[in-house]
Amino acid sequence: MSKNGQPFCIYSFVRDLNKLTGFTLNSFFKPTLVALSFVAVCASAQTGVASTEGALDATAASPQKTTAPLAQDPRRTLAATPQPELVPGAAPAKEPNRALTRARGPAKAELPNQFQLFVEEATGKLLPHFGASLFDAPQTYVPDAGLAAPSSYILGPGDEIRLQVWGSVEFASSVVIDRNGQVQIPKVGVISLAGVTVAELVPVVKSQMAKVITNFNINASLGRLRSIQVYVVGQARHPGTYAVSSLSTLVNALFASGGPNANGSMRSIELRRDGKSVTQIDLYDFITKGDKSRDVALLPGDVIFIPQAGPRVAVLGAFDEVAIFETKAPGQTVGEVLAYGGGVAPIATVRKALLERVNPAVKSSREVLDLALDTTGLTQKLQSGDILTLLPVSPAFVNAVTLQGVVAEPVRHRWFAGMRVLDLIPDTEALITPDYFKRKNLLTQRDQSRQGVKAPGSAEEAGATITERFRRMADQINWDYAVVERLNPDRLTTELLPFNLGRAVLQRDASQNLVLQPGDVVTILGRNELALPQERQTRLVRVEGEVAAPGIYQALPGETLGQLLRRMGGLTPQAYLFGTELSRESIRKRQQDNLDVLVRRLEAQAQSNAQNVTANAASKTDSANQSQVMLAQQQAQLKSQIERLRSFKSTGRMTLELDTRAHALSDLPDLLLEDGDHISVPPVPSHVAAFGAVNNENVFLYKPGKTVADVVKSAGLTEEADPDQLFLVRADGSVLSRVAYSRLFGRTFSSITVMPGDTLVVPAKWDRETGYNATVRGLRDWTQILANLGLGLAAIKTINN
Repeated sequence: MSKNGQPFCIYSFVRDLNKLTGFTLNSFFKPTLVALSFVAVCASAQTGVASTEGALDATAASPQKTTAPLAQDPRRTLAATPQPELVPGAAPAKEPNRALTRARGPAKAELPNQFQLFVEEATGKLLPHFGASLFDAPQTYVPDAGLAAPSSYILGPGDEIRLQVWGSVEFASSVVIDRNGQVQIPKVGVISLAGVTVAELVPVVKSQMAKVITNFNINASLGRLRSIQVYVVGQARHPGTYAVSSLSTLVNALFASGGPNANGSMRSIELRRDGKSVTQIDLYDFITKGDKSRDVALLPGDVIFIPQAGPRVAVLGAFDEVAIFETKAPGQTVGEVLAYGGGVAPIATVRKALLERVNPAVKSSREVLDLALDTTGLTQKLQSGDILTLLPVSPAFVNAVTLQGVVAEPVRHRWFAGMRVLDLIPDTEALITPDYFKRKNLLTQRDQSRQGVKAPGSAEEAGATITERFRRMADQINWDYAVVERLNPDRLTTELLPFNLGRAVLQRDASQNLVLQPGDVVTILGRNELALPQERQTRLVRVEGEVAAPGIYQALPGETLGQLLRRMGGLTPQAYLFGTELSRESIRKRQQDNLDVLVRRLEAQAQSNAQNVTANAASKTDSANQSQVMLAQQQAQLKSQIERLRSFKSTGRMTLELDTRAHALSDLPDLLLEDGDHISVPPVPSHVAAFGAVNNENVFLYKPGKTVADVVKSAGLTEEADPDQLFLVRADGSVLSRVAYSRLFGRTFSSITVMPGDTLVVPAKWDRETGYNATVRGLRDWTQILANLGLGLAAIKTINN
């Protein structure tokens, strides 16, 4: 199909005519159709050319690639139809002094050449060409049109000349050199300026005007400059014809064409003029040294030729410029090639480098050579196809010992013969971590972030903050165990040499002051990293309430609850020893886990009960609506209880199981204290409480001799209450249930004497159907069953008759 659609219309006409007449006209119209299609395509192409020429005229101010590429590299990834590209240079005659930039986007990715693939197969890395990244991004490397033209600049067609004449004749004019190299000056005539340099401009113009005018002065300068056309051929990324500024040089044109392609040379790019070589430039000198001494200005018709790349070598490993380098024949040395990337890096070992070489003389054509990067090795000449790998230095230290863990400075120390543990840790100050001093300095700063965590200013917040500060102020060191880690060079296995840190540092025990070897790692452990026996742990216990001296105490090894209370002064006369609370963090975590398990079990039980009630309701003959209402009520109550349990958070309280008559410290159990224990001794309460399915969910005044029955009477049970499931929560944390108590002790639960601070809990029933309703429903069900049975017997008798 052509662009304007003419061949398609002709084909449609022939097809429709065949259908109307019933004749096969293809053989008749086919030659005509082919001819008309060819004419239409030519017309479309002519229209496209005209459009292109119009576009070029509209954008004449932009330097651009004016012809199609002269050659296409099949290994490059390019678009099917390359678009014209803007390149460095100035505007043509219409705007001859406009400095423009290359508008082409980033260079398209090229497929690797054969040597790159060879290196990738050998090393697993696809290396770039050294210096190729210079042309990858969009470039604005163009001459500055605002700068004055050099005195050696040769004038040509398209250059603008600005003249000022005063004296016997006065005028100012701007003239443009035409294609014949001439300018028309008012009152003077035609002057030829082709081939004249900027330095010769004023003398030449003045001498020509002196033939016509006398007694005058003149000033001539360049205005807008012309654009020139140059050719970039050979192994360029985008070969073709380019319009560039007349101030452009060889390097400018290289940037305009995108530089050499994957097979192009960067070492011997040639500029040809009138069939002769003008200069050759080595881009390596330009990239590494900034040397532009061989970069010359371009003239119209110049040809820039990029030849095929010369010998190439690859350098990788411990090197700053890992790349493929092009060498000059007959071959450059290792030192010269490494100098392009900054030389041998400090992290590269000079004792050994690997050189992979293609050697046709050997059987497999490839061999590996060892090369030292010393004076002799750096003068080794490289051959085309060599792959040089620089090895990194070994990370091992020949004379270092590492100290790590809970220490002041976890660093490497210089090893010397006869070095021991005490040389690393001469005193206890070497074991104080820097965090200790940071935390200590923060004590004078108010931490606003802690506000709101607990009630500001409350005793709970103050106690928790102080306890936490005491516990975390200094890192707890494990004085009983430290270890030396050593590598066995024979078996290449790690050996651990433990020693007693306290005996080595504090007691200066020579048996624990081990001799160190190079490469040893000495590790000092903290007490949080290994679980130590109770007597060796630092145990901070918080004691408050009705005690002689509330505070935070460090429990002694093997000290019990009673011993600690006795050591701190005992109890006050108002202390309620039976209600003593002991909260422990390990117990809190265990209790919380058990509470989560209980909630999950209740949820599963609720689902099972809902299914059973639904099944029973379907088999009953009473109203289905009543059953559904009852089921909904039971499920709502159960869900509420589960949500309430889920909101509970364990306190970690332990039941001390004290006698209700306990009042002396000797009545306390011999319970060893743990770090983080919280002991609270309350005053004697004056009440008991009742909660659950009671009419009066409240606290009641305690009276000696008051029983459970008295509390039930005062609270009153609701219709939903389940009296068989009553239980009593004692002030010491123990629980007495009605069923268990009756079975174990043979006494009635109601006769139990309550203690100050006790709480009676009355659970609700699972199934709220009353006994009367259950009896009536049962009688109605049996009546229905018997009636159905009678009808069945009557039917059987009738059939038998």
